[in-house]
Amino acid sequence: MTGMGGSAGAAGIPDLPGMAPSAPATPAEPPTHGLGVSLPAADAAAKTQGVFPYAADLWAEGLLWAALLRSPHPHARIVSIDTSAAAAMAGVRAVITHADVPGDAAHGRGVADRPVFASELVRHHGEPIAAVAADHPDTARLAAAAIAVEYELLEPVTDPEQAFAAEPLHPDGNLIRHIPLRFGDPEVTGEVIVEGLYRIGRQDPAPIGAEAALAVPRPDGGVEIYTASTDPHADRDLAAACFGLAPERVKIVVTGVPGAMGDREDPGIQLPLGLLALRTGHPVKLAATREESFLAHPHRHPTLLRYRHHADAEGKLVKVEAQILLDAGAYADSSAEALAAAVSFACGPYVVPHAFVEGWAVRTNNPPSGHVRGEGAMQVCAAYEGQMDKLAARLGIDPAEIRLRNIMATGDLLPTGQTVTCPAPVAELLRAVRDFPLPALPLDDSEADWLLPGGPEGAGEPGAVRRGVGYGVGMVHMLGAEGADEVSTATVKVTGSVATVICAAVETGQGFSTLARQIVQEVLGLEEVYVAPVDTDQPPCGPAAHGRHTWVSGGAVERAARMVRTQLLQPLAHQFGMSHELLTIADGKITSYDGVLSTTVAEALDGKELWATAQCRPHPTEPLDDTGQGDAFVGLAFCAVRAVVDVDVELGSVRVVEMAVAQDVGRVLNPRQAHARIEAGITQGIGAALTENLRTNGGLVRRPDLTGYSLPTSLDTPDIHIVKLVEERDVVAPFGAKAISAVPVVTSPAAVAAAVRAATGRPVNRLPIRPQSAVSSNAGGLGG
Repeated sequence: MTGMGGSAGAAGIPDLPGMAPSAPATPAEPPTHGLGVSLPAADAAAKTQGVFPYAADLWAEGLLWAALLRSPHPHARIVSIDTSAAAAMAGVRAVITHADVPGDAAHGRGVADRPVFASELVRHHGEPIAAVAADHPDTARLAAAAIAVEYELLEPVTDPEQAFAAEPLHPDGNLIRHIPLRFGDPEVTGEVIVEGLYRIGRQDPAPIGAEAALAVPRPDGGVEIYTASTDPHADRDLAAACFGLAPERVKIVVTGVPGAMGDREDPGIQLPLGLLALRTGHPVKLAATREESFLAHPHRHPTLLRYRHHADAEGKLVKVEAQILLDAGAYADSSAEALAAAVSFACGPYVVPHAFVEGWAVRTNNPPSGHVRGEGAMQVCAAYEGQMDKLAARLGIDPAEIRLRNIMATGDLLPTGQTVTCPAPVAELLRAVRDFPLPALPLDDSEADWLLPGGPEGAGEPGAVRRGVGYGVGMVHMLGAEGADEVSTATVKVTGSVATVICAAVETGQGFSTLARQIVQEVLGLEEVYVAPVDTDQPPCGPAAHGRHTWVSGGAVERAARMVRTQLLQPLAHQFGMSHELLTIADGKITSYDGVLSTTVAEALDGKELWATAQCRPHPTEPLDDTGQGDAFVGLAFCAVRAVVDVDVELGSVRVVEMAVAQDVGRVLNPRQAHARIEAGITQGIGAALTENLRTNGGLVRRPDLTGYSLPTSLDTPDIHIVKLVEERDVVAPFGAKAISAVPVVTSPAAVAAAVRAATGRPVNRLPIRPQSAVSSNAGGLGG
């Protein structure tokens, strides 16, 4: 607003006569550190330059090399093991089998059912039988191959539906868990009923770096293990029990983690290495081959799902009935937890007044299944979203509209009876992706051939390409569930103008070490913050999963930093006769509200070191009861995705053109990091939708390598538009932030399947989508 006869001042008030025009306000410099800033990772340069040390890069004086002998069979009885030829080879220092395990011979996350070495039975292809330590890696591998094992082959159980009646594969049977969820009136029916059978394949985490570890014996008879653990204290306790040692004589030192979506939770390499180090008295190292990595670590649970949705004539859901069967593979691992998530989220983020779900997790002789991002939730999302598309088609309602008519909001009930108390802006997310402009159709000319499904060499014709648009809406739980004791401890120290964070929360690529720096910068106003390496001499913080460390470990760091802040400010406040709340810290300086006090943090410390240790423990949860009811989850996160795909309906090839994403994040703590995590999750979901499936034949893994297992590359990654991040803070979460990484993985496969469904008119009830599932008799052109 401009006053008569004068120029506008900084506040829009006209200059008074005789006064010089006010100077324009100097724009404030954007913050360079603290929460809400895209602070780069401290180790980013070293990693991009290839000089960051991972476990595979480590070396120690007197180093020996290890190799494992693994079973070539999925199911067999071990008649005999002869290690004499291997032990006699020059350069071999030790050969160990199950007979050389001094402590507990079995381990496991939930159930201790997995042997360190198979002794009587082999239960899956690639199971460890023996381990060798030698002077050279080639010698170790040759010696492992020289171990003679006589097997009595047994018929493998590979169909999870047959596991119920098959001979027990383990002393406690084949059934790991059964959850019968009962919610509402079983007699209710809807005017419209749609049914579906869905199958989800075995997705592998496929980390960029295969598993590796170095075990170093200690003078006190203990051992230190350097490895990419995501839960070092749990690994230490398992190792100590296996080695027959007290936990304090085993130390896990976390090295750089070259990718982790759950696979790093398998200690199957660490335990043999520790035993070899203790046996030989030498450091022993093993770097797994890619084939070993595929055979040994846990994968996403292959899942069979049967659904029946009931709705009224307006498309409002009345009842959902479902059967969910998880293939756990040979051992229990985290299958009980995955099943709880699958059953609890079987209806999706929709209001369902009546729900009846039967869920089972069973053992088979297939490769082991375990924790992979969004376990349980991803599989059911693909199924319930397929059902929503069927309802939309049956009733002639737009797919986005039928979802909006049923969408969940804060205050609604899950089928477990738990009230959704956290922010649940699901309708806002879905509208955001629905209303985002659609991409233009490619021109039908030779210059655009590379945009065809399959690329220019894919032999397709532009006239056979149809475009489809589909939606996926999903949810995940944050932190552990069903009574898990979620707690984390952190220490913050300040010396001079430098702060140090000591917290055993592992940086797996989710950005926790950067977040910890930002928290301390925010609370203490210090730019230079160092995060100490993680080992088991520090108090435990639990596993890096379900967004735990952002919430629980980040909360512990914040509390410790605030305690240090109080220690720093209280003496100054007392000296000047004011409350310490009237003092602020920014850019290493302490100032009072009235400007009377102004000093640096270093001057205020006067050579002293301040430190504090704090814990964070969220509110407790409870296990699901016999009818699947209970307040099992601390918090929930939601996501909506719109996928646009082009499908060659003659060849069945699919190209993902665009993914539009809207996500409920609570609060963005690091914008660049948040965007990168969402884009990575979407890409992993595209892999699950189109290419990734670790195939087996009679329990044998087919082509366990990166040629046989098709990961999406940069050429397969579409335009990813993050159209909205809803920052509605969760009041019970530190900083109000929610987990970011898992929910795009959960939701994007369902969206891609929906888009292929729209393009072809086919049911598309299997992931990854096979070419025959994308072939349509209606071979109209783009936009048809």
